[in-house]
Amino acid sequence: MRFLAFIVFLLFCVFALFARWYYVCEIRHNCGEEPIEDIRLQTLELTEGDVILLSGYDQFAFDSASITPRLNQNNELFLDTVAAILSQNPERNLTITGFYRQSEQSIAPGFFENIGLARADQIRKLLMKKGISQDRFSLDHGISESVRLPEPLLFDLYDPNSTANEFEKVVFTFTNMTFSDANFEYNSDVFKPGEPLKLYADSVKTYLDLNTEALLTIVGHTDSIGSDAYNLDLGQRRAENARAYFIDSLGVTTDIQVSSVGKERPVAPNSMSDGSDNPEGRQKNRRVNFILSSDDNAEGVDSDGGR
Repeated sequence: MRFLAFIVFLLFCVFALFARWYYVCEIRHNCGEEPIEDIRLQTLELTEGDVILLSGYDQFAFDSASITPRLNQNNELFLDTVAAILSQNPERNLTITGFYRQSEQSIAPGFFENIGLARADQIRKLLMKKGISQDRFSLDHGISESVRLPEPLLFDLYDPNSTANEFEKVVFTFTNMTFSDANFEYNSDVFKPGEPLKLYADSVKTYLDLNTEALLTIVGHTDSIGSDAYNLDLGQRRAENARAYFIDSLGVTTDIQVSSVGKERPVAPNSMSDGSDNPEGRQKNRRVNFILSSDDNAEGVDSDGGR
């Protein structure tokens, strides 16, 4: 009997180890990474350009593969303060930049092409619950060099009406959605939509079927490599092939307008401050923008919602 009890005990230990491995590695996706402790850097800031408006707050925290922030009281205080600043300064908008780990590059939640944008969107939703309108936000994304993701978010105020703004602001909303060149081969106009874009396109078709007065405009953008004329044509061809996907593959019957601005409206620097190439910035600039509008405000539609 003792031997049998010992065998049962060993089997239980094996099962417990397997269950622990499955939870940590398969569900939480933490295998191969350093353990992520809930020790927060107190380096979170709110900036406006080079000016620091708030500082010394706890950084937000995200579990691996999760878009839901683990909030503490200091995070809540930061969000309350940011919401108050936006309420008191209606002439200012906010860019939220969400970062993600190298191991999370293949994760694309919902319409978003990467988990960094999805994390920024979650923070936007929290601020919207505090009374800030969705049109007061733009989103950005980047890759963290650390598996710990110690600083997963950046917050920067800007004046949407300022002519000094060097780069376009991208809003990433259902009615003004942007997708990068991951849906095209480099220097190609062949449209190969990824899963986030397919999901978005299916939802747009449903929206257009239910809202017959709505219009869809597709705007093509490129990076700075090549001549103005070449990039203007490449952006146009990409927009046209995206339109063909909506018509030929999805059966959209709504009139879809297309245009191109080529390389004239970057959202990120094409080169570094020292003049070297910036592949991440150029990839953000190679994009296609989908804008849903109604008949009465279709004229003057501004790509990416920028000014």
